[in-house]
Amino acid sequence: MRIDNRTADSLRACSVQPGFMPYAEGSALMITGNTKVICTATVEEGVPPFMKGCGEGWLTAEYAMLPRATEQRNRRPGAKPDGRATEIQRLIGRSLRAAVDLSRLGEYTIRIDCDVLQADGGTRTASITGAYIATVQALRYMQQQGWLPDGELPLLGQVAAVSVGIIDGEPRLDLCYEEDSRADVDMNVIMLRKGDNFELVEVQGTAEHNSFGRAQLNELLDLAELGVDKLMQLQNEALAE
Repeated sequence: MRIDNRTADSLRACSVQPGFMPYAEGSALMITGNTKVICTATVEEGVPPFMKGCGEGWLTAEYAMLPRATEQRNRRPGAKPDGRATEIQRLIGRSLRAAVDLSRLGEYTIRIDCDVLQADGGTRTASITGAYIATVQALRYMQQQGWLPDGELPLLGQVAAVSVGIIDGEPRLDLCYEEDSRADVDMNVIMLRKGDNFELVEVQGTAEHNSFGRAQLNELLDLAELGVDKLMQLQNEALAE
């Protein structure tokens, strides 16, 4: 039994509060166990210089932790780049762009902000899962404003993310910090669902202490798909509210 009494194939308790930030075009408070992330989506007219005149839109992301999101105080972002935050925000941007048809967005930019209130493992996966909800809300807002044509939203699929790992020789789903910190294998899996099919957007897997084989990789990906499917159900419930 795990530290929080879950089975190996169970997610932590998850909840979403859509529309958490009333001034944003899209927002959600994503809670996964003791990890809490505010995800917002802002719509801006125009695109980066390298895309001007292409008739396509853009989506980009930023990620940060509040100073006391962790046990020790983190420094606020300053002049010196935070390598970890930069890597995570690029991951969030790539993941959301995989779900949005930028060619149908028009020359608008959607800016995603993911701010971690409390961290207990899985902040990047919670950010991606919550940011998808905020993105869909922003697209609905754009359609209501007449900036997008009526009909289906410019979505290529539904995206969500979850962590998996091997701890004490056992594959486990959705690692909390205590598990993540001592995992033999640690992996973040981002998946896109198109209809009934799941596709991989990105897999970040590391052998922290022991290497792992192809059969174990397949088992971890199966666990991740199970978790992503449940998270997507939660997304759909939040977007139906």
